[in-house]
Amino acid sequence: MEKTEGQKLEERLCRRKQNIGMERPGDFSEAEKFSEGYKSFLDRSKIERECVDVSLELAKKRGYQPFERGKKYPAGAKLFFLNRGKNLILTTIGQKSLAEGVHFNIAHIDSPRLDLKPNPLYEKEELSYFKTHYYGGIRKYQWGVTPLALHGRVMRKDGSHVDIKLGEEPGDPVFVVTDLLPHLSAKQNERPLKDGLKGEELNILLGSLPIPDSELKEAFKLKVLSLLNERYGITEEDFLRAELTMVPAQKAVDVGLDRSMIGAYGQDDKVCAYTALMAELDAKKPEYTTVTYLTDKEEIGSTGNTGMASDFLLHYMEDLAESEGIRVRDVLRNSLCLSADVNAAYDPSFPDVFELNNSSCMNHGPVLTKYTGSRGKYSSNDASAETMYRMIHYMEEAGVLWQAGELGKVDEGGGGTIAQFMGNMDVDTVDLGVAVLAMHAPFEITSKLDVYYTYRAFCAFNKE
Repeated sequence: MEKTEGQKLEERLCRRKQNIGMERPGDFSEAEKFSEGYKSFLDRSKIERECVDVSLELAKKRGYQPFERGKKYPAGAKLFFLNRGKNLILTTIGQKSLAEGVHFNIAHIDSPRLDLKPNPLYEKEELSYFKTHYYGGIRKYQWGVTPLALHGRVMRKDGSHVDIKLGEEPGDPVFVVTDLLPHLSAKQNERPLKDGLKGEELNILLGSLPIPDSELKEAFKLKVLSLLNERYGITEEDFLRAELTMVPAQKAVDVGLDRSMIGAYGQDDKVCAYTALMAELDAKKPEYTTVTYLTDKEEIGSTGNTGMASDFLLHYMEDLAESEGIRVRDVLRNSLCLSADVNAAYDPSFPDVFELNNSSCMNHGPVLTKYTGSRGKYSSNDASAETMYRMIHYMEEAGVLWQAGELGKVDEGGGGTIAQFMGNMDVDTVDLGVAVLAMHAPFEITSKLDVYYTYRAFCAFNKE
């Protein structure tokens, strides 16, 4: 049947939302294959040190070599640079001169969690506990009665260290924050939702057995210490030299009868870290030099010498520019950056906080987010028209289905990304990432098709 003039006009002028599952159902099998590697990555990379270790392991298998300052590299050379075990930069040298700019892809690898306090161990009424201080924007009540695992590093007094991962393997014990039973929670039920569990109530249950000695004042605490010392060779003093955290013990799993989604802890933002990493590893001789940067501390403001506020990336770029005898400012002002971070997927159960026409939806591909922030775009990067054009052109030229979105209704809330820090370095930057349901919860949900198409978008960005 011939189209009407109105239908032709609509087709020519209007943008149509495209569900990948409807438009390209044959791509789901590739998305499933890609997601298996992603789920394995999630299980092995629950904290930033682990994420760096796993990413570097994959990079070395693809031929990445340590970056050497002052050395000139040919097109196709693959380099890595580490910062304090928590940041990783991967680079593939492009065919064009650095003076024409590089393509940055930056993603953060930290996620909300429960960190142990400096003096965490105590006993109370014949039970032993860890005290915690939550890290990042969590909804505290979601962390009650969730099986947790202990991860992190302890520096011993003699300068040696031990890495801990307990609660992940079959047969391991897990840990938990307790909550009240409904029979006794009448007063707790009167609290605002945000105080369903308070910060000082996020205490980790460790044990209920003592050292059987009636002369001891803290026999239950000592029992825990004795077990930790037996297993890891640490003492109570060593907690002061430690970075220990509690994360959900749940493994990454398929969600839904159709197995179309992935459920796991830490997908914000490891879903973008993994897709960016795989696109970087697959680059051979890209047109522009690629710089893929996995960074820390985004969830608490990107502070410190392992966050985006650090000059670490700038110093690396200075050294890279020197290898060609050019000024770093010339590299940066001609560069393009994807701040690879997630957006909130539209949730039909909670429609009031979303503006549907500008919300991202599951299975519609990676979300191009022009601006983030809150209260009038505060703390946002706000990409220019030219920057939006360039990234849209890369995706459409490669046949990547994508969507645009923002984080909820105006003044409903909001949030920021690391895009602003790249903008401050005089780099054209825009956010691109996966839509996530239940973001910042101990169990976040993504679409396999969205994960796969985000990888394809990053491959298009690293144009050969």
